[in-house]
Amino acid sequence: MQSINFELVIIGYAIYLLFWEKLPEWGTLFNRIIEALPKPLQKLYADWRCPYCSGFWIALALHALTGLQTLPALSTMPAYLGAAGLPLAWFLDALATAALVLVTHLAISAIAGPAIAGHKLKAEFKESMKQKEQ
Repeated sequence: MQSINFELVIIGYAIYLLFWEKLPEWGTLFNRIIEALPKPLQKLYADWRCPYCSGFWIALALHALTGLQTLPALSTMPAYLGAAGLPLAWFLDALATAALVLVTHLAISAIAGPAIAGHKLKAEFKESMKQKEQ
């Protein structure tokens, strides 16, 4: 039994974070580039904000560029599929990768909420302690 490779999931999630959560916050250059794109490409960028949707396309592109697969078992498709086997394998692997990118996003978001709240409470507590000392 072959195991799952998480390389595409990690890289895919990192690319998702970069393009949809970080670059828009890091100044105006990226946002101006997006605004300068033709309307159909702007819509495509907006529609791919979903981690599952973008994860699928990122996985397809990364597989084409690197040859990595999330599910190595898909590297050998049944012979009866013929020429359709390879595109089907890429499609199924990208679906699996996208699902894992979404789960990763949800898990990190679930952890981040309480962590941020705890950090804020700790900062407020330290500030109140400093004010009491003065």
